[in-house]
Amino acid sequence: MKKTIARRTFLHAGLSSAFAVSLPSRVWAAELPGDITAMTALQLSVAIKAKSVSCQEVMQAYLAHITRHNPVYNAIVSMPAEETLMAQAQKADDALARGEYQGWMHGMPHAVKDLQPVAGLRFTSGSPMFADRVAEEDSAMAAKLRAAGAIFIGKTNVPEFGLGSQSYNQVFGPTASAWNPDLTSGGSSGGAASGLGTHMLPVADGSDMMGSLRNPGAFNNIIGFRPSVNVMTGIESEPRPLSTSGPMGRNTADTAALLNTIAERPLAGELRALDLDSVKLAWMGDLDGYLAMEEGVVNLCEDSLNLLGSVGAVVDAATPSFTLSDLWLCWTTLRHGGRASMRRYWEDTNTRKMLKPELAYEIKESFSITEEDTANANRIRHAWYRELDRLFNQYDFLVLPTAQVFPYDKNLSWPRQIAGRNMDTYHRWMEVVIYGSLGGLPIVNVPVGFDSQRRPMGMQVMGRYGEDKKVLEFALAYEGLTDFLERRPELVSAA
Repeated sequence: MKKTIARRTFLHAGLSSAFAVSLPSRVWAAELPGDITAMTALQLSVAIKAKSVSCQEVMQAYLAHITRHNPVYNAIVSMPAEETLMAQAQKADDALARGEYQGWMHGMPHAVKDLQPVAGLRFTSGSPMFADRVAEEDSAMAAKLRAAGAIFIGKTNVPEFGLGSQSYNQVFGPTASAWNPDLTSGGSSGGAASGLGTHMLPVADGSDMMGSLRNPGAFNNIIGFRPSVNVMTGIESEPRPLSTSGPMGRNTADTAALLNTIAERPLAGELRALDLDSVKLAWMGDLDGYLAMEEGVVNLCEDSLNLLGSVGAVVDAATPSFTLSDLWLCWTTLRHGGRASMRRYWEDTNTRKMLKPELAYEIKESFSITEEDTANANRIRHAWYRELDRLFNQYDFLVLPTAQVFPYDKNLSWPRQIAGRNMDTYHRWMEVVIYGSLGGLPIVNVPVGFDSQRRPMGMQVMGRYGEDKKVLEFALAYEGLTDFLERRPELVSAA
């Protein structure tokens, strides 16, 4: 049952300092939605704290929505029994009645990406090898979410071991885009993004090595934020890691609130929309034809950049002074070399047959990589750091399309061609995301709209290493300039 909730109650509820950091006051200027699942995560948080809705009502609303739509989209997997979740929601209500408030996620349903363990839940990593594994304890991230009051309603679907920007596996099958259940949600945080786009989740966590927070963000018309690689760990390391965890949200404020929950280095101070007047952006497009792009991708990005230009932002066409094929060599050397830790799955004939071909390919590639190869890749990477510094001395942000293709058939493992050009490896079609990953940069996917088939797309906005707040403040300003995040897909219900 939908419940109408008085705005006055929210205005007097107040916010804790923990998430006032991320909440612009304009969120509260309009009437709040009566449908619980339509509330933003921060709106829902305040509603629960103010006791305008109970945690049981929230859980009932989300479980009903999931029952209607998850069989179609397959975003959330390994869910506990409904009575178990309702009992946890009752405990959260009882705690509030006693004046015990855990944090801004108190009583909020949450599903963790299935590359992270959560005590008592299946932990498959999308692999048939671990189809029946149950985690004995929380990961560090899950523990932070639990401490903030989240109730774990399951896991979000992933590709096998998180490899590939297509969230399918032999355990659960493929996950669909919120905008078309026949198309892929992207990956590897595909279940998280689809869960957000379909409103089966208020907010979601993910991770990103090769666009895994960004591609799904674009394919589901949501925000995906890859932090600087030291933000989640709190550790400075050299060279910078290629992968990091991060947050996703239906809007920028929710995304920032989750970042502050899971990060070792939360944002400092209040998040404010960046003044776009005279902000300088380097638009790199298809890198002067180096990258194959499906027709329409670049045009949608340029439409948004023209809109930014109309409010005073400076947008220049720019291309790095770098041999781009060297960066691909660097990337594949380091990525494939990192699969050495998985060689045991190839060497064991019982597990080898369970590997999907793409993972088997990367493991086999790791055998040929020498120490000299790795040293050369790191030399290239350090030269790339210097080139990024040069670019950021001229520009506030570097901008590229988030993906080279629109969402495609969810039963296709990966695109073999883009614009008539053959993709020589299963991950060549994602090459557009490696430039930020190699730099360890903070990167946000912001939506740029839809093509004639209503397929969503986004652009990745990259900031200087360590300038995470500035990147999110740009996203907040961009969100205020466009209406893409306010658009909703026409969801398909299970029969």
